[in-house]
Amino acid sequence: MESPFNSNALRGKVALLTGGGSGIGFEISTQFGKHGASVAIMGRRRNALDGAVSALTSLGIPAVGFEGDVRKLEDAKRVVEATVRHFGKLDILVNAAAGNFLAAAEDLSPNGFKTVMDIDTVGTFTMCHEALKYLKKDGPGKTASTGGLILNISATLHYTAAWYQIHVSAAKAGIDALTRNLALEWGTDYDIRVNGIAPGPIGDTAGMSKLQPDEINNNTRESIPLYKLGEKWDIAMAAVYLASDAGKYINGSILPVDGGLWLSRPRYLAKDDVKKVSRSVEKRSRAAPTGIPTSKL
Repeated sequence: MESPFNSNALRGKVALLTGGGSGIGFEISTQFGKHGASVAIMGRRRNALDGAVSALTSLGIPAVGFEGDVRKLEDAKRVVEATVRHFGKLDILVNAAAGNFLAAAEDLSPNGFKTVMDIDTVGTFTMCHEALKYLKKDGPGKTASTGGLILNISATLHYTAAWYQIHVSAAKAGIDALTRNLALEWGTDYDIRVNGIAPGPIGDTAGMSKLQPDEINNNTRESIPLYKLGEKWDIAMAAVYLASDAGKYINGSILPVDGGLWLSRPRYLAKDDVKKVSRSVEKRSRAAPTGIPTSKL
């Protein structure tokens, strides 16, 4: 689809994206690059990073990939600093790395709960913390009169409640709380805008295949007010909007992009089906960037 934004909307910007090598994160990386930004992506799998960087550079986008785990402080620090060394500065941080799987609360181990919290919530804070000095309007490499931007990708699960998603709901609620608090503190102190995007069910993503697998027919489209799944492009366009001058006065906002699904009641799946499907999907997609190894559950 053709972008509604000018191709120079992000010209001269440097963006670092965790989880930027696949799924929604890669689409945001692509659209940032198509709108003029230089892009650094961070991920745990070297092969995936190399493939993503190759795809980006084939489009004429200045891109580099850094291997790292957002759960590790030393990785976060190293990747942020490497991005600045490579491109000379940092203007935008997008926290898109995530973990997810279906599990009833009584079957979820504390370690499984902690793993998702560590990737989503703690990882988001860690990346923000390490990027702070470069995002300040007077930070190293900064020449603009304003500070940078942080975009945190969360979800709408915690707006009401979601079956078998207690770990992810808690993690995403934490991300939204981080977004608002950092927007207040760092917007006031450093002129850094901090906003969030809360995607709904997005087609052709690893997360969708794990949470809405083919084994379960739950008529997802019929439960969404707009009667269709979202596309990765929809999330990327929201990100471009918030990162561009069009969003220059938006701070502390979390934008749901879910077709209005969060307005309806949660969907219910039989517990036995959840257990069976969750395990089978995990075995097939253990290497997926949004996945958690079965041993962690």
